[in-house]
Amino acid sequence: MERSRDGWGTVGQDDRIAASEALRADKEVRLLIDAGRTDEANTLFDQLLAKIPPGLDAWTRAALLTRRAVAAWRLRRIPLALELAAEGWSDIDADQPHGSFAADTLGRLGYLLEGIGHRRASLDISRVAVDVARTGDDVETLAHCLQGLAGTLNFRACEQPPDDALVTYTEAVPLFEEGLALVSEGRIHLALLAAYGAALAGVGEIDRAEGIAHETLELAARHENRWARSVGNWVLSRIRHRQGALGEATEHGRIAVDEAARINDTSLLQRYSQDLADICRENEDAAGEAAALRCNITARQTAMETLQEGLGQALEQRRLAIRAQRLATAAQEAAARDPLTGLSNRLGLERMAPGILERAVATGRVPWLVLIDVDWFKGVNDAAGHAAGDAALREIAQLLRAECRGGDVIARWAGDEFVVLLTEARLDHSEGRTSPVGVAVAERIRIAVDHHDWTAVLGGSQRPTVSVGVATGQDTLERLFANADVALYRAKRRGRNRVEVHTPDEGYAIRPPR
Repeated sequence: MERSRDGWGTVGQDDRIAASEALRADKEVRLLIDAGRTDEANTLFDQLLAKIPPGLDAWTRAALLTRRAVAAWRLRRIPLALELAAEGWSDIDADQPHGSFAADTLGRLGYLLEGIGHRRASLDISRVAVDVARTGDDVETLAHCLQGLAGTLNFRACEQPPDDALVTYTEAVPLFEEGLALVSEGRIHLALLAAYGAALAGVGEIDRAEGIAHETLELAARHENRWARSVGNWVLSRIRHRQGALGEATEHGRIAVDEAARINDTSLLQRYSQDLADICRENEDAAGEAAALRCNITARQTAMETLQEGLGQALEQRRLAIRAQRLATAAQEAAARDPLTGLSNRLGLERMAPGILERAVATGRVPWLVLIDVDWFKGVNDAAGHAAGDAALREIAQLLRAECRGGDVIARWAGDEFVVLLTEARLDHSEGRTSPVGVAVAERIRIAVDHHDWTAVLGGSQRPTVSVGVATGQDTLERLFANADVALYRAKRRGRNRVEVHTPDEGYAIRPPR
């Protein structure tokens, strides 16, 4: 074990490798977003969400979480972005920032605060991020923090009177130059270069700004980076506007707007569409001005919706709630966790259930309890041995994790019995759903176990299936469990490998496909 210089904390070699792999995967998500490949980015991002390597120190874990928060923000998954950011913030709330991962975390929190609308806090935390990064030895992190601070200054300057804007651009230029001296290639280099051109144009160095913009566009094409292509064209549009070449300014402005729209960057879209509208107005292009203003209004509306979902107060409240929850449950964690599967155990479920059920009542949500029992598990143990039986239970636990949603509580009740406790909004048939979420989750679990390849775990032994009983209602955990147990008994009696639902009329059952 060792204490590294770069913020990893006291971790083993395997954990460092796992964390490095997670960071590389997160970087791949960002590259896909910058390339406008949103569907691919969402798919890869979903695969990463459940993967936080164990054994990391607080700042390293916080850096992973806030990187994912930024990715979620760029993908317009706002509530998830806030949750990830709040969790990462809670991890480091009491610690003095130090090391590269602390700087990385602070820089990304600054970006998120800017998006939420806490602009003064964003600028302050971005400055702190640069200061912390300068005390570390990771030049790429320092370059990223410099780009974040200088880029924020660029955007502030766009909104200021000319004299104030010149002061702000003048502050940004050496920050970009410091960052470019640190990295000579890659995504951060391209981001620095693109925004550097805008700052040079802002201080009146037009020829240098134009050269940087063309270099940016060449690199953007080579690396399929639509973000940089958007910024490069915006810089050229501003330069041509200043030179009075309004036709060229319009063309570059339209490309900048189109590329910003392709990568879902609302901040860029607002800035660029407003500039394009101004150029079109000067060029007496009424149709172009109207189109740019419509784009601007749409972008501002999107930003307003984002703000409504992500007000800083909500972020702070969420952070405090997570912190309080951790403090309250830290001492109980070991006793409430099943050592074989890593799921909650019966004690853990019994501790969490009252709060879940009370919140369901208060918010009008529907609680569901799904009770899963492995069919003929004694036969699996007898045929393959208890070690293989334990492996099968761990495998089933993994299948449960895969088929349940992020907020669902999964527990090993006892032996070969598992429980899932979840809630959902009341079923609205106008949404097109035909099956309540609790029932759908139960059937997904049954199918996943039935279709799973058990060869590696059990060889040629008997393949396990599960019988599932489902119950719902504004009841206690004990009552829900008793009702689900009745349905489970019926599933066993009717042939196993099936889902049965306890309802007042006992008329709802799902049968496996034949």
